[in-house]
Amino acid sequence: MSGIDEELEFKPVRIAVLTVSDSRSAEDDTSGDVLAGRVERTGHILAARDLVRDDVSRITRTVSAWIEDPEIDVIISTGGTGLTGRDVTPEAFRPLYDKEIEGFSVIFHQVSFASVGLSTLQSRATAGVANGTFLFALPGSNGAVKDGWDKVISYQLDSRHRPCNLVEIMPRLMEK
Repeated sequence: MSGIDEELEFKPVRIAVLTVSDSRSAEDDTSGDVLAGRVERTGHILAARDLVRDDVSRITRTVSAWIEDPEIDVIISTGGTGLTGRDVTPEAFRPLYDKEIEGFSVIFHQVSFASVGLSTLQSRATAGVANGTFLFALPGSNGAVKDGWDKVISYQLDSRHRPCNLVEIMPRLMEK
């Protein structure tokens, strides 16, 4: 049976939230606010938060530092996954992956299709694992952040989710 097993213990994870945008500032970062609020409301720890411009080297620098930080288990970004010339989040994330989580994009698009129909094809949402840290790149709209967190990521980051979840494999990510 798939779902949350309330008899199991919830184990909070430490999550960093990154907004990638040329048009938003810390004062009007609504998608970052939505994501950070959901992270904390579900019992996880908001370990870091930042906003960077749509620039591969800036994104890579921030994400790489967080990957190396032992106090961060998961990085979730919002923004920069579209098709315009300035959308470069997947280009910054993918070279950092040790392994890509291909299924995330598939499931995200299924969920997104229910909300925005064929417009979901304009998203290049992606996920992977880098040095034992999970990375998720979501589109920048509030709706996409809600769909990505509420319907996909939050379940996989809940240690009580059955039949399996990402939290239970965290100790084994660096196995050789």
